[in-house]
Amino acid sequence: MFPLTLNQAQITVEGRRHGSVISAALQSPPTHNRPASAEIISGALTMFGYLPDDLDPRLPPALIHAGADHLLVGLKTRQALARMHYDLDRGREFMRRLGLATVMLVYAEAPQQFHTRNPFASGGVYEDPATGAGAAALAGYLRDLGWPHGGRISVRQGEDMGMPSRLLAEFSDVPGSSVRVSGDARVMSA
Repeated sequence: MFPLTLNQAQITVEGRRHGSVISAALQSPPTHNRPASAEIISGALTMFGYLPDDLDPRLPPALIHAGADHLLVGLKTRQALARMHYDLDRGREFMRRLGLATVMLVYAEAPQQFHTRNPFASGGVYEDPATGAGAAALAGYLRDLGWPHGGRISVRQGEDMGMPSRLLAEFSDVPGSSVRVSGDARVMSA
Protein backbone atom coordinates (compact mmCIF):
# COMPACT_ATOMS: atom_id res chain seq x y z
CA MET A 1 0.00 0.00 0.00
CA PHE A 2 1.26 3.44 -0.95
CA PRO A 3 0.02 6.57 0.82
CA LEU A 4 -0.30 9.53 -1.55
CA THR A 5 -0.86 13.18 -0.79
CA LEU A 6 -3.06 15.09 -3.22
CA ASN A 7 -3.58 18.84 -3.18
CA GLN A 8 -6.51 18.61 -0.79
CA ALA A 9 -6.54 15.03 0.53
CA GLN A 10 -4.57 11.94 1.38
CA ILE A 11 -5.40 8.63 -0.30
CA THR A 12 -3.95 5.14 -0.53
CA VAL A 13 -3.15 3.13 -3.65
CA GLU A 14 -2.29 -0.56 -3.99
CA GLY A 15 -1.16 -2.40 -7.10
CA ARG A 16 -0.09 -5.85 -8.28
CA ARG A 17 0.33 -7.90 -11.43
CA HIS A 18 -0.54 -11.56 -12.00
CA GLY A 19 0.51 -12.62 -15.49
CA SER A 20 -1.38 -10.49 -17.98
CA VAL A 21 -3.73 -9.03 -15.36
CA ILE A 22 -2.93 -5.80 -13.52
CA SER A 23 -4.93 -5.15 -10.35
CA ALA A 24 -5.14 -1.94 -8.37
CA ALA A 25 -7.13 -0.48 -5.50
CA LEU A 26 -7.48 3.06 -4.20
CA GLN A 27 -9.20 4.79 -1.34
CA SER A 28 -10.56 8.06 -2.71
CA PRO A 29 -10.69 11.42 -1.00
CA PRO A 30 -14.15 12.59 0.07
CA THR A 31 -16.63 12.86 -2.80
CA HIS A 32 -18.97 15.68 -3.77
CA ASN A 33 -21.09 16.66 -6.74
CA ARG A 34 -23.46 19.31 -8.05
CA PRO A 35 -25.85 19.58 -11.00
CA ALA A 36 -24.33 20.62 -14.32
CA SER A 37 -25.59 23.87 -15.84
CA ALA A 38 -27.72 23.88 -18.99
CA GLU A 39 -24.78 25.50 -20.83
CA ILE A 40 -22.37 22.69 -19.85
CA ILE A 41 -24.91 20.00 -20.76
CA SER A 42 -25.59 21.61 -24.13
CA GLY A 43 -21.85 21.86 -24.84
CA ALA A 44 -21.28 18.20 -23.98
CA LEU A 45 -24.23 16.99 -26.07
CA THR A 46 -23.02 19.01 -29.06
CA MET A 47 -19.42 17.83 -28.69
CA PHE A 48 -20.40 14.13 -28.57
CA GLY A 49 -23.24 14.36 -31.09
CA TYR A 50 -25.93 13.33 -28.60
CA LEU A 51 -29.46 14.68 -28.39
CA PRO A 52 -31.36 15.50 -25.18
CA ASP A 53 -33.46 12.37 -25.82
CA ASP A 54 -30.27 10.26 -25.44
CA LEU A 55 -30.03 11.28 -21.76
CA ASP A 56 -31.16 8.95 -18.97
CA PRO A 57 -33.47 11.02 -16.73
CA ARG A 58 -32.55 8.79 -13.76
CA LEU A 59 -28.94 10.08 -13.97
CA PRO A 60 -29.10 13.88 -14.30
CA PRO A 61 -25.88 15.43 -15.68
CA ALA A 62 -23.62 16.54 -12.85
CA LEU A 63 -20.15 17.74 -12.00
CA ILE A 64 -18.76 14.94 -9.81
CA HIS A 65 -15.57 14.78 -7.76
CA ALA A 66 -13.39 12.22 -5.95
CA GLY A 67 -9.94 13.77 -6.19
CA ALA A 68 -10.53 15.05 -9.74
CA ASP A 69 -13.45 16.76 -11.44
CA HIS A 70 -15.56 14.90 -14.00
CA LEU A 71 -18.71 15.71 -15.93
CA LEU A 72 -21.19 12.83 -15.66
CA VAL A 73 -23.56 12.33 -18.59
CA GLY A 74 -26.03 9.44 -18.14
CA LEU A 75 -27.21 7.79 -21.36
CA LYS A 76 -30.40 5.73 -21.89
CA THR A 77 -28.87 2.95 -23.99
CA ARG A 78 -25.71 0.91 -24.33
CA GLN A 79 -25.83 1.68 -28.07
CA ALA A 80 -25.62 5.42 -27.41
CA LEU A 81 -22.58 4.82 -25.19
CA ALA A 82 -20.92 2.66 -27.87
CA ARG A 83 -21.26 5.37 -30.53
CA MET A 84 -19.31 7.95 -28.51
CA HIS A 85 -17.18 10.05 -30.84
CA TYR A 86 -15.67 13.52 -30.55
CA ASP A 87 -12.90 15.76 -31.80
CA LEU A 88 -9.88 15.50 -29.46
CA ASP A 89 -8.84 19.17 -29.80
CA ARG A 90 -12.37 20.41 -29.21
CA GLY A 91 -12.71 18.03 -26.26
CA ARG A 92 -9.42 19.27 -24.78
CA GLU A 93 -10.58 22.88 -24.94
CA PHE A 94 -13.97 22.00 -23.40
CA MET A 95 -12.49 19.95 -20.55
CA ARG A 96 -9.68 22.38 -19.75
CA ARG A 97 -12.06 25.36 -19.76
CA LEU A 98 -14.23 23.57 -17.19
CA GLY A 99 -11.31 22.11 -15.20
CA LEU A 100 -12.40 18.52 -15.92
CA ALA A 101 -10.19 15.46 -15.83
CA THR A 102 -12.71 13.50 -17.91
CA VAL A 103 -16.25 13.43 -19.14
CA MET A 104 -17.81 10.24 -17.76
CA LEU A 105 -20.44 8.84 -20.10
CA VAL A 106 -22.54 6.30 -18.16
CA TYR A 107 -25.08 3.61 -19.03
CA ALA A 108 -26.88 1.90 -16.11
CA GLU A 109 -27.41 -1.75 -17.07
CA ALA A 110 -28.81 -2.55 -13.60
CA PRO A 111 -28.84 -0.78 -10.21
CA GLN A 112 -25.34 -2.05 -9.40
CA GLN A 113 -23.93 -2.54 -12.92
CA PHE A 114 -22.68 0.33 -15.07
CA HIS A 115 -20.85 0.71 -18.37
CA THR A 116 -18.77 3.86 -18.81
CA ARG A 117 -16.54 5.62 -21.28
CA ASN A 118 -14.18 8.33 -20.08
CA PRO A 119 -12.90 10.74 -22.73
CA PHE A 120 -9.67 12.18 -21.28
CA ALA A 121 -8.90 14.91 -23.83
CA SER A 122 -7.70 17.22 -21.04
CA GLY A 123 -4.73 14.86 -20.70
CA GLY A 124 -4.30 14.41 -24.46
CA VAL A 125 -5.86 10.92 -24.45
CA TYR A 126 -8.96 10.13 -26.49
CA GLU A 127 -10.29 7.69 -23.87
CA ASP A 128 -9.12 6.25 -20.55
CA PRO A 129 -9.81 2.49 -20.24
CA ALA A 130 -9.92 2.43 -16.41
CA THR A 131 -10.66 5.58 -14.41
CA GLY A 132 -10.58 4.82 -10.66
CA ALA A 133 -11.21 8.43 -9.64
CA GLY A 134 -14.16 8.53 -12.03
CA ALA A 135 -15.62 5.31 -10.58
CA ALA A 136 -15.24 6.73 -7.06
CA ALA A 137 -16.92 9.99 -8.11
CA LEU A 138 -19.74 8.00 -9.77
CA ALA A 139 -20.26 6.04 -6.53
CA GLY A 140 -20.43 9.25 -4.48
CA TYR A 141 -22.90 10.73 -6.98
CA LEU A 142 -25.14 7.65 -6.82
CA ARG A 143 -25.04 7.70 -3.02
CA ASP A 144 -26.10 11.36 -2.94
CA LEU A 145 -28.77 10.71 -5.59
CA GLY A 146 -30.38 8.02 -3.42
CA TRP A 147 -29.71 5.37 -6.07
CA PRO A 148 -30.34 1.75 -4.90
CA HIS A 149 -26.62 0.85 -4.91
CA GLY A 150 -26.51 -1.52 -1.93
CA GLY A 151 -23.07 -0.19 -0.96
CA ARG A 152 -21.27 -1.30 -4.11
CA ILE A 153 -21.30 -0.89 -7.87
CA SER A 154 -19.50 -2.61 -10.73
CA VAL A 155 -18.21 -0.43 -13.57
CA ARG A 156 -17.20 -1.92 -16.92
CA GLN A 157 -14.97 0.42 -18.90
CA GLY A 158 -12.65 0.23 -21.89
CA GLU A 159 -14.73 -2.39 -23.72
CA ASP A 160 -15.47 -0.21 -26.74
CA MET A 161 -11.78 0.59 -27.18
CA GLY A 162 -10.69 -3.07 -26.92
CA MET A 163 -9.15 -2.69 -23.44
CA PRO A 164 -11.83 -4.04 -21.08
CA SER A 165 -11.52 -3.35 -17.38
CA ARG A 166 -13.80 -3.93 -14.43
CA LEU A 167 -13.86 -1.59 -11.46
CA LEU A 168 -15.64 -2.32 -8.19
CA ALA A 169 -16.57 0.63 -5.95
CA GLU A 170 -17.53 -0.04 -2.35
CA PHE A 171 -18.93 2.74 -0.19
CA SER A 172 -21.16 3.65 2.73
CA ASP A 173 -24.27 5.80 2.86
CA VAL A 174 -22.38 8.60 4.65
CA PRO A 175 -22.61 11.70 2.42
CA GLY A 176 -19.24 12.97 1.22
CA SER A 177 -17.26 10.01 2.54
CA SER A 178 -14.49 8.30 0.60
CA VAL A 179 -14.94 5.33 -1.74
CA ARG A 180 -12.77 2.23 -2.14
CA VAL A 181 -12.25 1.29 -5.79
CA SER A 182 -10.55 -1.89 -6.93
CA GLY A 183 -10.20 -3.18 -10.43
CA ASP A 184 -8.32 -5.20 -12.96
CA ALA A 185 -7.39 -4.95 -16.61
CA ARG A 186 -5.57 -7.18 -19.05
CA VAL A 187 -2.18 -6.02 -20.28
CA MET A 188 -1.93 -5.90 -24.05
CA SER A 189 1.15 -7.68 -25.39
CA ALA A 190 3.40 -5.85 -27.82
